[in-house]
Amino acid sequence: MQNDPLSLDEIVRRVNAKAADYTALSDRIWAMPELAFEEHRSVAEQIAMLEREGFRITTNVGGMATAFVAEYGRGGPVVGILGEFDALPDLAQVSGVTEHRPTAKGAPGHGCGHNLLGAASALAAVALKDALEAEGVAGTVRYYGCPAEESGSGKTFMARAGLFDDLDAAFCWHPSVVNEVQTTSSLACIQAYFRFTGRAAHAAAAPHVGRSALDAVELMNVGVNYMREHMPSDARVHYAITNTGGDAPNVVQAHAESLYLVRSPHLPDAERLFERVKKIAEGAALMTETSFTVQITDATSNVVPNTVLQEVMYENMKRLGGPGFDEKDHAFAERLQKTALTKEEILASVAPHDRSLATQALHDGLLPPPAREEVAMGTTDVGDVSWIVPTVQCHTACFAIGTPFHTWQLVAQGNLPAAHKGMVLAAKAMATTAADCLRNSDIVARAKAELKERTGGRSYVCPIPPEVTPDDLRAKAA
Repeated sequence: MQNDPLSLDEIVRRVNAKAADYTALSDRIWAMPELAFEEHRSVAEQIAMLEREGFRITTNVGGMATAFVAEYGRGGPVVGILGEFDALPDLAQVSGVTEHRPTAKGAPGHGCGHNLLGAASALAAVALKDALEAEGVAGTVRYYGCPAEESGSGKTFMARAGLFDDLDAAFCWHPSVVNEVQTTSSLACIQAYFRFTGRAAHAAAAPHVGRSALDAVELMNVGVNYMREHMPSDARVHYAITNTGGDAPNVVQAHAESLYLVRSPHLPDAERLFERVKKIAEGAALMTETSFTVQITDATSNVVPNTVLQEVMYENMKRLGGPGFDEKDHAFAERLQKTALTKEEILASVAPHDRSLATQALHDGLLPPPAREEVAMGTTDVGDVSWIVPTVQCHTACFAIGTPFHTWQLVAQGNLPAAHKGMVLAAKAMATTAADCLRNSDIVARAKAELKERTGGRSYVCPIPPEVTPDDLRAKAA
């Protein structure tokens, strides 16, 4: 193995050689946070670096201006590494401080660490490409620039366009407070607007001629809340009233709107639950003599775990060791815990893994695989990729234990040395596992067989209706 260009030691050497360039890329993207479908500068930064590395770039894929594919090599096997780079609204925050200090009111910030996510994935792809190039090893490496994970399901649109169909394996990661190979599934989801139309009237002089769209919205919410007693306990339904019909109480509201998000561990179950929600909306319209329309705006499939790839990645992460945090990393994490995090937040962040970690500031070990497969109570568009191709993910510690995601506390840590160490570890974990798949066809064959068994041979069906486009989502956001 010593002379193997795809060995763990060789891949690690190549990641280390370019780590500084890609941590700098991560910091640049941290400093230019952009929301879903608007990540133009972040994409330009990534493309410029990958072009210099010799990758062939295809832009505007899947109907999205900020989606792209960077490719190196020819023939099979074909491995794909997934990257993200979108930020979240209203989370702009000064770096390296332990109090809330926005850089600009209402500006976005990288509250989920996607600046790190995309940069580490690009670094993994480059290190793997360098190894293939040095020895002329056959195979193709792709980096997928995936927009709008937070709101818009960019990978779902890319899956619908067939961009993952010829992959043999896919690899991704997410910044976290622990180091682990992800073994959990996720919740499939369907999100849609319910828009009711009634008849306006003077609420005092002629209320009998009015038909209130807001009444319909409220009755629908009551009906869905009664449904909660009669749906699976692991399903979820959330809603927001996005249009109340105006601010004047003396006008019968002619238009009102609510946004519903339906989740379940399996997409068919989510689809059945969504049909029940639609029936409740129909009942609300009948009771109020209004009409309604439904617009699905977002949907993702549940993640299909792959134990074959998980075992390979876990063995690599055991050999790689932890991020290697130093005293300064621990000191800042401890200050943040004492001044900006609660004991409840610290315990909640590690309770699903190991409650004893609540006494630590940073996690520098590796969590063992759990005894049984669980379902994580969250949603990701990685799920759609995992229905098409064997997919594996890891988490690496980039933030203080207890840091809630989608908060200023996470943004404040997103460009610090501890975060850089976590992202470099993730690059090594993805690149070494992808290298194992390139040089060992048996791994890929077994991973594909497992995917077929888990899906029952069912082909991927995109949960977003064909008439819904990324432009529809952008128009609504605007």
